[in-house]
Amino acid sequence: MNKIATIKFILVAGILAVGGIVKGQDLLDAYLDEAANNNPGLKSRFNQYMAALEKVPQAGALPDPQVAFGYFVSPVETRVGPQKARISVSQMFPWFGTLNAKEDVATQMAQSRYEQFREARSRLFYDVRSTWYNLYFADKAIGITQENIDILNTFRKLALIKVEAGLASSVDVLRVEMETADLENQLALLKDNYFAMQAGFNYLLNVDRSRPVTLPDSLPGSGIELSGDAIRDSIRTGNHMVLQMEFMQASYEKQEVVAQKAGMPRLMLGFETMVIGESANPMADPAESGRDAVVFPMVGISVPLYRKKYTSMVREATLMQQSAENGKENRINVIESTYEKAERDYRDAGRRIPLYRNQSGRASTALNILQAAYETEGRNFEEVLRMERQLLKYRLELEKARSDEEAAEAFIYYLMGK
Repeated sequence: MNKIATIKFILVAGILAVGGIVKGQDLLDAYLDEAANNNPGLKSRFNQYMAALEKVPQAGALPDPQVAFGYFVSPVETRVGPQKARISVSQMFPWFGTLNAKEDVATQMAQSRYEQFREARSRLFYDVRSTWYNLYFADKAIGITQENIDILNTFRKLALIKVEAGLASSVDVLRVEMETADLENQLALLKDNYFAMQAGFNYLLNVDRSRPVTLPDSLPGSGIELSGDAIRDSIRTGNHMVLQMEFMQASYEKQEVVAQKAGMPRLMLGFETMVIGESANPMADPAESGRDAVVFPMVGISVPLYRKKYTSMVREATLMQQSAENGKENRINVIESTYEKAERDYRDAGRRIPLYRNQSGRASTALNILQAAYETEGRNFEEVLRMERQLLKYRLELEKARSDEEAAEAFIYYLMGK
């Protein structure tokens, strides 16, 4: 993407986000489109698929015709003159259906390459989504941590007032300063992590690493509408790695047909002509002297006598079919096992969201009560700081649960080949 297009994308995304015209999902879709158009790894996979398609016409083509030329060093005298040269042209034809079978093999292999491309695209989309959700959490964590630092600065001013009034110890000031220093260090780490993730996100889109990433105020949290059985069925029928194995198996089935036909005879058709020089024989007929002799047609046949080679080729194709079938079953088992873990993570995140939302509310109420007590009586400042840390933890855990839920959902859709 050039500089003008980059600026245009940022402006459009910013205007839409601020104006509320598009939701977070629409913004993410724009990034997915950009990744699909720009990612070099995805382009590489697509070019591999296009290259595989070019093998189809190659596989269905006849072998090149053969042209032979022979020159007689010592011409052989014939009735019409000496033989000077011989030219022959021949074409070999494989057994009926062989070329079609080879085209079928190449076509199935190209389809397998296409599923590899689609798998790479699905994986890229998942990486973009998951990184975007992690950026959302990192951005929220930075904001929440900064808010807590501001609250601690307010507590410090309050503690100084209490110390000056003789209602509190200077230890309270030191405690809040220590707490603030810890949060400032944590904030610096969060910012470093954010910029590292931002660079990784932009690399997925193949744009400038420092380009800002537009994030929503909140995640959509639409949820998965399919049942577990429906998801498993979708994995079996839509996962691109599984489909790739199916096309590989189909290509080996066609390869078996090619191996069987390779053991059949091949026919050769052609013609031959001889170049005749002027005869030096005074008895030769002047009308036929130097006349070229044409022999047509020339027919030949290639008989595959050594059967062990062709039997082995058929057996090899059969074994590869069984290998592909076993590999497909194993891949389904691995993917379904991975899905079970992803579903567990999705459910866990779904439970944590209401938990930490409620815990944040309780901690906020408790903090207000403790703060009011400290303002009036100057006591329990350590409890104020402890509750403030608890509130920070719950707010961070709430945003982490939201991003985890979206990431787990994205991974489940990736397993389904979406």
